[in-house]
Amino acid sequence: MPKKDIHVVPHKDGWAVQKEGGQRASSVHDRKSDAQEQARDQGRRDKVEVVIHGQDGKIQNSNSYGNDPNPPKDRKP
Repeated sequence: MPKKDIHVVPHKDGWAVQKEGGQRASSVHDRKSDAQEQARDQGRRDKVEVVIHGQDGKIQNSNSYGNDPNPPKDRKP
């Protein structure tokens, strides 16, 4: 079974951490930074990609915490 990426998305109560394809949020946070921290921890644990969305729902950033067979050439902090 393939692992599902984790997304940080806008939520009516703030920001939600949600697995790809999931209908419910894993957690909801008041601040985006708190949601990103939770998503990073979960991404490292599950060895999957974490995708950060903006308030408009568009993807702003992503980080891979798994075994990426095609790693990017740029280096993100």
